[in-house]
Amino acid sequence: MFQKIVVAYNESPESERALLSAIKLARSLNAELQTVSVIADLPAYTAYAAVDPSITHVLKEDQLKFYEQLQNKSRSLAESHGIELRSHLIEGRQVEAIVDFLRAQQADLLVIGLHQRDLYIARLWSTVYELAQEAPCSVLGVH
Repeated sequence: MFQKIVVAYNESPESERALLSAIKLARSLNAELQTVSVIADLPAYTAYAAVDPSITHVLKEDQLKFYEQLQNKSRSLAESHGIELRSHLIEGRQVEAIVDFLRAQQADLLVIGLHQRDLYIARLWSTVYELAQEAPCSVLGVH
């Protein structure tokens, strides 16, 4: 069935629910579990940091620290359930980067958190829909 499970993981509560579901599924199937997080672009205003050019570097360092903490959190959650987790940090356009990662890892299943309805529903659902259409493997959406 599913031997390589990948969770699209970020700081959202939906993503954490998806990870928890994937941990339980991986444990029951004795499957390999990985997370993939896409580094978000820095805000557009950082291009105007002409006063101190090192600000962009500091912001990038802070961003990497944030993602390291996020990865540590995911590994701790998996370990608390007796599952080994490998976490990956990738760059690029969100959907394309995840799809490329899935292909490279030869994943069997992508687990994604489904967002609750809010003002950004069109953007969020378009990302979920695009991932579901482009993924080279099965996709499980978790509420």
